[in-house]
This record gives sequence, C-alpha cells and structure tokens, in this order.
Amino acid sequence: KLAVEFPSEDIFLMTASPVIKAVTNFRQVSKTLEEFDVEEQPSSLLEKRYPNIKVIQSGVKQLKSDQHKIFTEDGKEYMYEKLCLCAGAKPKLIFEGNPYVLGIRDTDSAQAFQKKLAQAERIVVVGNGGIALELVYEIQGCEVIWAIKDKAIGNTFFDAGAAEFLIPKLTAEKRETPIECKRTKYTMEGSEEKEGPTAASDKLGSALGPDWHEGLHLKGTKEFSHKVHIEILCEVKKIHLQQEFIQLQRTSLTFPKDEKNVEPDEVLWPVYVELTNGKIYGCDFIVSATGVVPNVEPFLDGNNFAVGEDGGLKVDKHMHTSLPDIYAAGDICTAAWEPSPVWHQMRLWTQARQMGWYAAKCMAADTSGESIDLDFSFELFAHVTKFFNYKVVVLGKYNAQGLGLDHELMLRCTKGQEYVKVVMQNGRMMGAVLIGETDLEETFENLILNQMDLSAYGEDLLNPDIDIEDYFD
Repeated sequence: KLAVEFPSEDIFLMTASPVIKAVTNFRQVSKTLEEFDVEEQPSSLLEKRYPNIKVIQSGVKQLKSDQHKIFTEDGKEYMYEKLCLCAGAKPKLIFEGNPYVLGIRDTDSAQAFQKKLAQAERIVVVGNGGIALELVYEIQGCEVIWAIKDKAIGNTFFDAGAAEFLIPKLTAEKRETPIECKRTKYTMEGSEEKEGPTAASDKLGSALGPDWHEGLHLKGTKEFSHKVHIEILCEVKKIHLQQEFIQLQRTSLTFPKDEKNVEPDEVLWPVYVELTNGKIYGCDFIVSATGVVPNVEPFLDGNNFAVGEDGGLKVDKHMHTSLPDIYAAGDICTAAWEPSPVWHQMRLWTQARQMGWYAAKCMAADTSGESIDLDFSFELFAHVTKFFNYKVVVLGKYNAQGLGLDHELMLRCTKGQEYVKVVMQNGRMMGAVLIGETDLEETFENLILNQMDLSAYGEDLLNPDIDIEDYFD
C-alpha cells in the first residue's frame, strides 16, 4: 500500500526473517468479512513487483526516535521520515527457558513441534485460544491432556454452548481427509543445520497463517486417532523434571479412562505437569498455547512510547503512536481510540491486514496534509475461520463483551450441523456466532450495523422455517 501511495519514495521493509508473508486468494465475503490465505514468499518477489521497495533482512537492535534512526543487528543505521512498527507479538510461554515447553506461533516452531510429536506418546496442551483448539483437533495417535482455565473450550471465540456443539467432533474416531493445503511453504536451504535449537527460540518468526496445520503431519506414536482429556478451570502450577518428580514422592495420573487412575511406578515420563487443581500428569512435552504479548522490546529503550495495559504501543485513530512520525499496526499496537460499540481489537490476521493497509493510508494522508476518516473495517468486529472443519463466523460483541448483564441470548442448534447464537440488547442485535454453513452472515452483519429494532420479531428471528434473509435484504 505504501509503495502505491509513494511511488517515487524509497520504502524499506525490515524483517528478521528471510521470507515475507503475503496475502493470497483474498475474497471479500461480505461488507466486513474477508477470507484469505497467507503464503510465505521470498522477498525478491515483492521487490520485483514494487521497484521502490527494498527488503532489509536484519533484526532491529535499537530505535532512536529523537534522531529518526533505526539501528539494525548487522551494525547498520537507517534514517526514516516516517516509520511504521509492525513487529507483531510473541508467544506468552507459561515457563520461559524450559526445554520441555514449546510455544507455537510461527512456522519454525510448528516444525519443531512436529518433530517432537513423532516420538510422543502423551502431551499436555495449555491454553484455550485458536491455536490450542486447532492443535487438539489435529493431533492423532498421541494422548492429549488439555488444561484450560475456563469452564468450556475455545473461550476466545465462543461460549459454553458452542463448545458443547463442537466437543463430539473431538471424540469422533472417523476423521475426514484433510483438504489440500493451499499455502506453499519456503524453507531456506541449510538454515536448519546452521541454527541449533537454542537459536530457534529467540529468533521471532512470523505468525502462522490461518491454515498453518494443513501441511503438517501431526501424528504421535500410538495407533489410535483421537484421545483427548480436558481438565477445566485450572492452570499449570509447576513443572517438574523427572528427577524432581521422583524426589517429590507424589503420584501422577494415567490418561483418565477408568476408575484406576494412578500411573504404575515403573512408568516414568520426561516431565510432569502439576495443575492448580492438584492433579499431576506425566508427559513427553508441554505445548504452551496461552496467547501472545506485543513484541515491543527492541523499540522501548530510550523512547517514551505510551503503552497500553496489554503491553502494546498505544495508537490513535490514525494509527499514530505517541511519538512523532511513528505509526504502529497489527499485534504490536493497542487501539487507544474510542471504538465503535460493536468493534474490539483482537490479535488476529484479519485485523493485522486491515490495520497495516489503513496505517499506510494514514501515513499518506499526513504527508499530503489531508484529513482521513477511520476505516470502515473498524465499524464492526468480523472474523471468519475454521474449527474442527466447521466454518465459524464471529460478529460484533459475539460473547457479549462489555455489555454487562443487560443483554439476552437467542440460540438455534442442530446437532452436528449448525450452531447459531445472537446477542441482543434492547431489541437490537449486538453480536453473533455462526458455526456451520448457516448463510446468515450477511443478514446478521447488516442487522448489527444498522441497529434496527427487532423486538417485534421475538423468537422468530431464529426460526428455521422463516427465511430471515427475505425480511431484511
């Protein structure tokens, strides 16, 4: 977007990674919903397409905002007129520096995970967001103990009802054959050998795309497909290595399947997880999928950025940080403007793409002294994804975020087929969760956007015998 807006200016893209992530197969599903794939491409492709872009492959060591200078890890310095920080976020590990704890955020860590999984008989997955959901569903031939701090799975995206709707898919033995992966993957020749396991963890790769698990063969050592046990309302209290655990003289549990639940003494695991509910499970390794923290570190030192409660760089409605000529977009930033009543920030691919595009527009408008309105994509929160092979659409305040007690829910559910939930407040639709092929997303998007009073329809709003689209087209 910058290359198009400033055809005669030099644009530097600084990245620590040898590949860039490109959006492909972009499809505008409705006014605010968009679908796309994320593809890794060599940076030369971008430079070919836009001659005024130069990709600099190096991490950033320091930013000196008062001098308008960036210092890179390879010892060079660069002056900028305008700077946009898009350094994303990094996984929030439950325990830093433990060799048995793996965070999954980028393609490199996903590959490390795949290697370890091939030898694994049991793993513990901690976390309840998108990546944890995908993982638990995709892993076969390995016992999975899934520890979540909530009552129900997938709290980031939906409620207990939706979780109940999805659970049968976790226990079903028959798996559909995975659809062909659309993303081509580039790996750098020889990069695996050069960088040992130590380097991999502190080098930040780029975040995984929405279909990241497609090309991976996620299979453990055992011959069964799905074996998942969920421990709810708990977190990891401690991690014990094998020796420490033996000294503790405590008992660990087997994979829960019958009354007798204690591991026989001769079974020893490399690592043991003690949960806050008092249970201890042994496993081969632990996957920490507990969300992300904005990757602000290289930029804070010596610069007086205003930082949000979630650790991101605060940006106003023109994506400006608190420092002159510096903008931020994507996971690294915290939207500090007064949001629309049905939009909220969530660190997702779709929002990162929208923010990046809009930040470039703002940089152009500031340069030419024009004024610019907040982009339409920030009017309504809208996200489409896939979980357990179901299409999942979330709109607006789909979990009644911030609505207090003053709201009501309406549900429609056909087991194994679709789950529809709408959040209503004062007769107006504020949010919705749609799982399955419901074909309701455009209608509901319009109803949320135009805030029409729907009190007259009452329960009929979700009546499957009434074709609601005809009413509101």
